[in-house]
Amino acid sequence: MIHIKNILLYPVSFIYGLITGFRNFLYDAGIIPSVEFSFPIICVGNITVGGTGKTPHTEYVTGLLRENFKVATLSRGYKRETRDFRIASSAARVIDIGDEPMQIFRNFPDVLVTVDRNRVHGVKRILQEYPETDVIILDDGFQHRRITPGFSILLSDYDRLIFRDHMLPYGNLRESKGNMRRADLILITKCPENISPIQRRLIVKEINKSPYQNLYFTTFRYKPPVPVFEDCHDGTQTDFSECAGCGIVLITGIANPQPLKDYLQKSYSEIIHLTFPDHHSFNEKDLLGFSSAYNNLQSAKRYLFTTEKDAVRLREFTNIAQSIRSAFFYIPIGIHFLNEDKDEFDNLIINYVRKNHRNNKVSESKRDY
Repeated sequence: MIHIKNILLYPVSFIYGLITGFRNFLYDAGIIPSVEFSFPIICVGNITVGGTGKTPHTEYVTGLLRENFKVATLSRGYKRETRDFRIASSAARVIDIGDEPMQIFRNFPDVLVTVDRNRVHGVKRILQEYPETDVIILDDGFQHRRITPGFSILLSDYDRLIFRDHMLPYGNLRESKGNMRRADLILITKCPENISPIQRRLIVKEINKSPYQNLYFTTFRYKPPVPVFEDCHDGTQTDFSECAGCGIVLITGIANPQPLKDYLQKSYSEIIHLTFPDHHSFNEKDLLGFSSAYNNLQSAKRYLFTTEKDAVRLREFTNIAQSIRSAFFYIPIGIHFLNEDKDEFDNLIINYVRKNHRNNKVSESKRDY
């Protein structure tokens, strides 16, 4: 029955593809103007629904550039309750700026983290109010055609490769796979660490990239758990090295939690997984469910684990019981480049910013396609 249902969605996908294709044609032909700033702007995005690792890769580029440049990030601020230009701060709330910008701000408090539904307006505000900025990173801006970035990074999940996918709602693509041509650099994300050279070559052949495009493979590496509520810990690090007999409640509100669950199952004998939709807004009923699951664990040592993005939202609850708060940890994610491509990728990004740095003037023009 599921197969039949999916087949019936194919005509809808065809219509959706025509609509998005016509929209892109209008931008490509210059009928709808696309603004290009004479200033380094890097876009990190995708054309698929669901997680491709966009925020961790945005953080990787941010961390790379902040060592030598004044960096600003700009995103829409998905599911926030505000619409205007906002700047992340220690006083900001998730409902003001969104969970992913808040995560970036917590990891890089020295970076200017901003949100604006109108990203052209957002770029202008950054350059007007923070003229010392050297580069702006557009988080999830690949489909935002109102801006033509100077450098575009397109992400494709290894398990849901763009060139093997279909348009919504039959598949996961938000626009035609042919629009991969707009990317300067393509990253195949969430790859297995042991991906073979033959598998890589097959993907490179299938993707049929243009000569001007670079292609790299990355994987996630999970880091040691970090307390969600720092005030419950005295600064000493909890030792998780001998937790084979520990039980955990895993709480996830992300698009694809399976890789994290698979990773934790290698070390923990008892896992209760509470899964929620991506960007889920937790409520009091959810908190009661956390406590119930935690109390139902049979292991002597018990913890609650969550993702870094979920931790940003959960941290704002002040009425969680002390016993739960002290046992609550999140699992950070690091990006690792396969095939020793890290240095080449890093140099491409750094050289782009160095070569395209301009006096910070708010000048823009339409790109001729």
